[in-house]
Amino acid sequence: MPLTRDEDIRTLLEETRTIAMVGASDRPNRPSNGVMLLLQRHGYRVIPVNPRITGEHIHGEFVFRELDQIGVPLDMVDIFRKSADAGAVVDAAIAAGAKSVWLQLDVIDHDAAARAEAAGLKVVMDRCPAIEIRRLGLAPLAAA
Repeated sequence: MPLTRDEDIRTLLEETRTIAMVGASDRPNRPSNGVMLLLQRHGYRVIPVNPRITGEHIHGEFVFRELDQIGVPLDMVDIFRKSADAGAVVDAAIAAGAKSVWLQLDVIDHDAAARAEAAGLKVVMDRCPAIEIRRLGLAPLAAA
């Protein structure tokens, strides 16, 4: 069952440090661009994943083609893709050893969520971490 309780979402956001954002955009008018910037300003390292702009940079971070190319432990994979594409990203997050997957607003895939949970990942679905951080009044992360 995806996390829905405020306490669980708060704990996940407080324990997370490194986020891979699948579907990150270099276009400032795209929601993923603004969410990435807000998460960075809050203290998270956000690593963009987008095969269309691999090798470019978004907000100072190198853009990777696939999750398995990143090479650092991932606390969370934030999915900015259509619901129909979410399952493949969840499977890649499981394979990459991520601790959690976060399916953005209107990204819903119950089967993928069940696979992630069965693999031991925490799951949040149909929510935005930037909105939740503000709603819960979370302080910026302390430097590690």
